[in-house]
Amino acid sequence: MTVLVLAGWARFPGVPHAPDPEPATARQVLPAAAVRDADPAATPPELRTVAGDTVFVDSRDTAALERFCAEHRIPVRRRPDIWGDLLEPFLDTRFDDRHHTATLDRLERGGVGRDEAVRIRRRVGPLMTAYNSLHWDWHHLGLADLLEAAASDHVPAELRVPPQDRAAFRAWAMEIADRPVRAATA
Repeated sequence: MTVLVLAGWARFPGVPHAPDPEPATARQVLPAAAVRDADPAATPPELRTVAGDTVFVDSRDTAALERFCAEHRIPVRRRPDIWGDLLEPFLDTRFDDRHHTATLDRLERGGVGRDEAVRIRRRVGPLMTAYNSLHWDWHHLGLADLLEAAASDHVPAELRVPPQDRAAFRAWAMEIADRPVRAATA
């Protein structure tokens, strides 16, 4: 069995969906053998490829993801939400110093030191601030939000990642997201 990937989002055979978010050129077929693991409990649910890329799954398709994993013996693994922690300062919420320290400690355990966390937050801060000024999310921003913001027409053009730089930006974001897994298997 394969999964159809459209603009970074999985589509399972036989599961109806809204119109495709991207033109047909954004399609990719992902065979089960190319899937390293999955996390149906992530926000949004995720498939991770053997190459370290993350493919997002609509939360309405969680049952299809779980069936796909069971049928193909794909491990279900929870990985630390590095981008959730990195993007926490851009939520419409205030946290105390103890919470900030705990977040930085989690990032460090996940392979992102404090100095690097500051640099990453500076790099994506204006983009995510603009993005969340529309959403007013107070609970969670993560990798899917970052990648959506990078190309969103709802973010001022000067803050978006230029189309010619999006593949490199996505690769950079994916590498950071996958650090805890690579560190655990090293």
